[in-house]
Amino acid sequence: MRSIYKPARLLLCLLCCGAGVARAQNLESVLNSMDQAAASFRTVQTDFVWDQYQKVVDDHDYQKGTMYFRRQGSDIEMVADINSPIKKYVLFNGNTVSVYQPSIDQVTQYSAGKNKADFESFLVLGFGGRGHDLAKSFDVSYAGMEQVQGVNAAKLELTPKSQRVKNMFSTITLWIDPARGVSVQQKFVEPSGDYRLAKYDNIKLNQKIPGDVFKLKTTGHTKVIKPNQ
Repeated sequence: MRSIYKPARLLLCLLCCGAGVARAQNLESVLNSMDQAAASFRTVQTDFVWDQYQKVVDDHDYQKGTMYFRRQGSDIEMVADINSPIKKYVLFNGNTVSVYQPSIDQVTQYSAGKNKADFESFLVLGFGGRGHDLAKSFDVSYAGMEQVQGVNAAKLELTPKSQRVKNMFSTITLWIDPARGVSVQQKFVEPSGDYRLAKYDNIKLNQKIPGDVFKLKTTGHTKVIKPNQ
């Protein structure tokens, strides 16, 4: 019997090793495509749907709109123009995150401060960030290909290395379009089981975006509050 089991174990071992090599090669290919996209990255415009899920109450909160990114020197700027269910703008610019609610004509500003690098690292996950830089902050694994947003996307599972980031997100999953090296979907899962699922569509790379897109359209009566100052 042992003479039968030994070649069977050997065959199983070879199959597993082969699968591991294939996963490593596929992961390297995806990371290379992200590196290439990052090297030429200037701007991104994309429509989005955010699904914020709260496990305790089993509730989904959906927001829809358009996001814009641009690289200014070594800095990344981002604005989310949310048009559903209520109009809202979220702007990350330099050291500040600003949330403008036109319905009450109020801007709430949060200082990124020492967390600026964290803000930027999350912003560029799949949009202008190098693939091989992911390994600095995450354990990265290749989880196969999935059809997402009409794209046969590579699924990358990220596990934070630092406990501080783990306290925010237990896992982050990226679905990367291998042809363009950008995200078509992202999922940020919190330790509580809550998550935010972001779906991106109509992605436009390196097209000119008017500068005033990255400015809040406030009024002369807009109230500004700074809760963490």
